[in-house]
Amino acid sequence: MSFPDRETVLAFLRENPEATSKQDIARGLKVKGRERQTLRAILKDLEADGTLTKTGKRAWAQSDVPPPTCVIRFERTDEDGELIARAFGKEGAYGPDLIFDGYSGKSRGPAPGIGDRGLARVKQSGGVWTARLMKLFETKDEERPVTGVYLNTARGGRVKAASRKVKHELHVREADKNGAEDGDLVLARPLPQRGYGPVRAEIIEVLGRQEDPRAASLLAIAAYEIPTEFPQSVIDQAQSAKPANVPRTDLRQTPLITIDPADARDHDDAVFAEETKDGFRVIVAIADVAAFVTPDSALDREAVKRGNSTYFPDRVVPMLPFELSADACSLKEGQDRHCMAVEIQFDKSGTKRSHKFMRALMRSAGALSYEEAQQAIDGNPSDRAAALLESVLKPLWAAYAALSKARAKRGPLELDLPERKVEIAKDGTVAGIRTKERFDAHKLIEELMIQANVCAAEELEKHKTPLLYRVHDAPSDAKIAALSEFLKTLDIKWPLGERTQTHRFNRLLFDFEDTDNSEAVSEIVLRTQSQAIYSPDNIGHFGLNLKKYAHFTSPIRRYSDLIVHRALISALKFGPDGLTEKQSVQLEEIAEHLVRTERRSMAAEREATDRYLAHFLADRVGAEFEGRITGVTASGLFVRLEETGADGFCPASRISQEYWAYNEAAQALVGDNSGKRYELGQPVTVRLQEVTPLEGGLLLEILSDPRPRKPGEKLQPRTRGKRFDRGKRSGNVKRGKGKAGGKGKRRR
Repeated sequence: MSFPDRETVLAFLRENPEATSKQDIARGLKVKGRERQTLRAILKDLEADGTLTKTGKRAWAQSDVPPPTCVIRFERTDEDGELIARAFGKEGAYGPDLIFDGYSGKSRGPAPGIGDRGLARVKQSGGVWTARLMKLFETKDEERPVTGVYLNTARGGRVKAASRKVKHELHVREADKNGAEDGDLVLARPLPQRGYGPVRAEIIEVLGRQEDPRAASLLAIAAYEIPTEFPQSVIDQAQSAKPANVPRTDLRQTPLITIDPADARDHDDAVFAEETKDGFRVIVAIADVAAFVTPDSALDREAVKRGNSTYFPDRVVPMLPFELSADACSLKEGQDRHCMAVEIQFDKSGTKRSHKFMRALMRSAGALSYEEAQQAIDGNPSDRAAALLESVLKPLWAAYAALSKARAKRGPLELDLPERKVEIAKDGTVAGIRTKERFDAHKLIEELMIQANVCAAEELEKHKTPLLYRVHDAPSDAKIAALSEFLKTLDIKWPLGERTQTHRFNRLLFDFEDTDNSEAVSEIVLRTQSQAIYSPDNIGHFGLNLKKYAHFTSPIRRYSDLIVHRALISALKFGPDGLTEKQSVQLEEIAEHLVRTERRSMAAEREATDRYLAHFLADRVGAEFEGRITGVTASGLFVRLEETGADGFCPASRISQEYWAYNEAAQALVGDNSGKRYELGQPVTVRLQEVTPLEGGLLLEILSDPRPRKPGEKLQPRTRGKRFDRGKRSGNVKRGKGKAGGKGKRRR
């Protein structure tokens, strides 16, 4: 490298700010002869990229003014919820705060987060600096902050990562611990590495203590960068928010009721039904969040940043402040509330005949839990449910009976997956795990919400208004091929090349309903499905077997629904607070962002629940449990425990002395000598060997015998000499690392 170089010049200027002229710089660096030409070129380059600014004919100073096009790094959000960046160069961040102003021109991309970097156009107007992204750079995994526990050791500080994906500990120097003490839960940022050796990091936040019962949620919140604190400007606006003064239909004499979980704090939907001469009149009323959260306000910017509420066993991280989510927007019993409502007419077969949207004022006639509503219908009403039984509940159930006929005819995918709830005691510890009971009351509300969502999509299409659809693609050809291969092992043929339809999956599930393979078939059908997403382009909803569908019914906890509300307000001329032109042209970008925030929340919720379950089982090491194999990989078996729903892992190397080969098509581990097998869906007894609460991991020992070799099945021949190396393939048998299959319910 020639002398002088860029880094040498910048280092000299930092240490000698009074040296502003070329002569001062040359003298200080002892630059002579031809080296002066190199120095001149370096100073011109530094001026061109904005690192230096010219202060005279031959004088420069380090510049705080970023060039028109530069790399920026997002550093924080301000009190108004704006995302703030600064120009970023080889020496780090410099220059004034830059307010993020979306993407430049027609370019679109993912929403940036704190720590992300990108190429941006920067400009100043009226003393305010803004940045418009041209491209967002991908953040490498090794650069992402890591959550874990800080440990003092004889060789300095260490961070043991909470994620099982991070295989190494992070080394922390004394100067980088920032107040962390032994046993603290921390957020650590890996530092730039040179070559090989220990990964060093700095502590950027202390989250709490390892022994805190609520640590499971704290770690997940930090790991997935879920914002928890509302900026003061957002809180102030929520406290002073007043609904838009627009004409409203008065529904206060209509006995709309809410039916929610017993512990629900917010009520964003209410329902009513009455029998008519030809069928049923149903009203679904939804909290009018758009009346309080106006486009591009501080509240709105914070809501879109969060995307949705996130639900943990011990807490909720809401999309909107408590003042709105649990108060002004919540459809509380006996209180006047602003709502968006749709009145739907059904015939006696449950087929929709017409619908009409209205912006209304309502007063809930009752707030019932699912259990309370079901008990009333079953003949054991509470006092408040008894008052609503004849006038509200029985008509609702009659309407649901009709809608059930239409649903059966439509044939949505019937995957009934058990859902478990982690019960948290007042001290934050796990009190127990229970399987959520699913009543007709749940199915009733679910079906009415689906119908309202369909009406919203149809109404907006009729008015040719842009909207966010909730779309669910049919399974890919690759997934169908994998399903077909699996079914061959059960002597079932699944023809390829035909259009995939939900009724074929339902028939398959029904045929195996009471067989030993019921769980395996349910699991493989679930894995075959795509994930539902948001999109401004409609491809229908495969799982619900609907041609058009949009989320309308939960604007308190989903920003997608607020977009649909605003679109309806604009299309039906319900007020001035509808969808703006700016948001209309950004729907694709918004959809991509909301898919990411939804998946972020799902991952965080699942991770926190795994940790809570691990804590709950920590004192039961050595105990035996009944379970079922829910995933098969070359590495081993994933088993879900029946009692708690917790997922654990049994390594293939610990099953027995026999070598277990992975048969991908059959989703089984097969003994290479005996031909015996452990299969997807197989019930097993296991012993809990080890619990790692920090990672949420359970290590299991399988006690059940494998299933016998299938008649006529050929064993995979062994290679001569050495065994298969891990990762090599032969035929349909893989020997290598694998992933567990997808688990958990789908969000429709």
